[in-house]
This record gives sequence, structure tokens and C-alpha cells, in this order.
Amino acid sequence: MKPFSKIARFPRPEDGLRAVVDRAPQAEAFAASWIERVRPLAVRIYALRRRIATIAVTVLAVSLFVHVMFGANGMVVYKQKRAEYEALRNGIVQVQQENDRYTQQIQGLKSDQTSIEKEAREQLGYAKPGEYVYVPPAPAKPAPPVNHSAKK
Repeated sequence: MKPFSKIARFPRPEDGLRAVVDRAPQAEAFAASWIERVRPLAVRIYALRRRIATIAVTVLAVSLFVHVMFGANGMVVYKQKRAEYEALRNGIVQVQQENDRYTQQIQGLKSDQTSIEKEAREQLGYAKPGEYVYVPPAPAKPAPPVNHSAKK
């Protein structure tokens, strides 16, 4: 029978702990070297912590202001939408007034004889006996454009 050479063998937990313990001094030395490299930078940052905090708060406030003024729902867009709303509201009022005027005209044509007579005179050109109806002349038709291209 052939030995199973491709089967993975899991290490024992003791082997992993031993490797960690064996490498502990190297890890401590590595950490100490990084601490010594980073310490001057950390001391400098700690000394400038108030300035850094002030700059961070200023940047945050400016970015918030820009977002509030010019963002997707900012003040500029709000003003535009408000003006559009006012224009549409004024348009609605005008259309309602026009609708009321037409309603009154329709009611007048249904019931008032003088309104019916006025419309008949204007649209159909009717006149009472003894009256003259003036019809303005129709506007002259424009001459067709002259084409100077040569035809064969």
C-alpha cells in the first residue's frame, strides 16, 4: 500500500506555543526599535495637539458649511425650489382666474340673451335691421420666394 504523502498534518498546539515563545525576544526587540523611531513624532504630535484639534474642527466646520450651502439639499437649491414654487403658485392662481372667467362666460351664454346676441354678432357677422357690419380686409398673402436657381 502507498503511504499518504499528500495528507496535511496539523501541528500540535504545543508546537505553536513553543514557536511564539522562541520568537518573543525578537518581537520585543522589533517593537522597541519601532517605539524609538516613532517616539519623536508622537512627542511632536502631542505638543501640537491643540493646533491639530483646532485645524480639524475648522476643516469640519468649513466642510459642513459648504455642504449646507451648496449640497444636494443646500440653501442655494432651497432658494431655487422656493422661487419655482412661487412661480407655479402664481401660475395656478392665473389659471384659476381664467377658468372662473370662462365659467362666467359659459353661464352668460346659457342664460343671458345679450351675451348670446353679442357672440352671434361677433362670430357670425349678424346685424339688426338697419345696422351695418364692418369687416376689415384680409391681410395680403406674401409673395412666394423667388428661386434663382437654373433649371435644366
